[in-house]
Formats: sequence, structure tokens, C-alpha cells
Amino acid sequence: MNEPSPDKKFQVLRRQRPWRTAYYYLKADSLYRMTYVFCQRFLPAYGDRTVDQMLQAARSGKQNIIEGKEDGETSTEMEIKLLNVARSSLQELREDYRDYLHTRNLPVWDSTHPRYTAMQTFCRNNNKAEDYEPYLKKWDDEEMANTALTLCYQTDNLLHNELKRLEADFVKEGGIKERMHAARTGYRKAEMEELAALRQEVARLRAENEQLRKMIEGYRGG
Repeated sequence: MNEPSPDKKFQVLRRQRPWRTAYYYLKADSLYRMTYVFCQRFLPAYGDRTVDQMLQAARSGKQNIIEGKEDGETSTEMEIKLLNVARSSLQELREDYRDYLHTRNLPVWDSTHPRYTAMQTFCRNNNKAEDYEPYLKKWDDEEMANTALTLCYQTDNLLHNELKRLEADFVKEGGIKERMHAARTGYRKAEMEELAALRQEVARLRAENEQLRKMIEGYRGG
């Protein structure tokens, strides 16, 4: 039997979109590095649990994206669950930055602040940690905390959109069990179709052979 053609090979593992260059991952990575420097510069090295909480939340946001995307090749359910954990971690980090500003009577830059629009545009157009690196030793705590807040909101929105896409894909394609069943069913159907085509070809060849045999016998008899 010939090797099945490419259109008859059925995929069980999901084709993952490139995610290490996705904005939600790059921004989460930037947030982790920014938070590390922020804690070093503006929070006490010892005796403040906020440092551990902020670093853990920032790291959890990034790592759960990585784990979710890696697991997503086989399990959409696990990918959705871990991306939701990433969102929750970054929302926790967002509140830590807001608390920092509030407890020190520093303003949260809302739409009325003169630097709000420029900050939003800067964070929207810059995703990689390297884009923020030159500023991490220059910004004061108010500037860095508000920039981190903006990144938290933007990353959350991007993750929300990614989760909506994944949920739509899950409804359409199902999980790995459904894909395995579809692959097995599809492969069996392809094999049956190929077997039927071979049987038709064998029948055609037999008919041709019978015609040739009769022609040869006719020549001999003549």
C-alpha cells in the first residue's frame, strides 16, 4: 500500500502560533525585569514582604505564559487555565504598584495627567525588556510605578484577547481527546477510501486481462 498523501495525514498536536515574540509575552517579561529593578531601588532589602510578593507575582505572570504555551501543544484546557493564572498574577502585581503610589501620596497617572498619553503611547510601542532598560536607573519611583501599571493593563488586555481566541478554538476543535478521535476516524476513513480505490483498480485490471486473454485466444483460433 502506498504512503498516504499529506492531506490524509491527521494532526493530533496543535500547531502553536509563535508566542515568544507575542506582545503579551514580551510585555510580561519586561514587567518582570522592571519589577526586579524597582524593588532593588525603592523597597527595603529586608523586612518588607511586598518585595517577595511583587517579584513572585511578576515572575508568575511570565512563567505561566511560558508553561501555558508549552502545554498548549497537547492541552488547550491547560493552556487556558495557565494563561488565566498569568492574568491573575499580573492583576495582583498591578494592585501592588497602585498601593505603593497611594501609600506614598504619589499620583496614579490617569487621563487627566499631562504625561498620561505619552506614557500610554510609549508602552504600546515598546514591548521588549531592552526597550525599557535605559530608563530603569533614571526614572524615579513615580515614573516607574506608573509605567509598570500601564504595562500591567496593556498585558492584561492582550491576554484577554488571546484567551478569547483560545476559547473559540477549543469550541471548534475540542481538546486532545477529540483531536485524537478525529485523527483516528479520519485516518480509518482515508484507508477505507484508498482500499476501495485499489479494489476498483484491481477489478479494472482483471477486466483488461480477461479482454486480452480472449483476444489472444481469438488470434490462435483464427
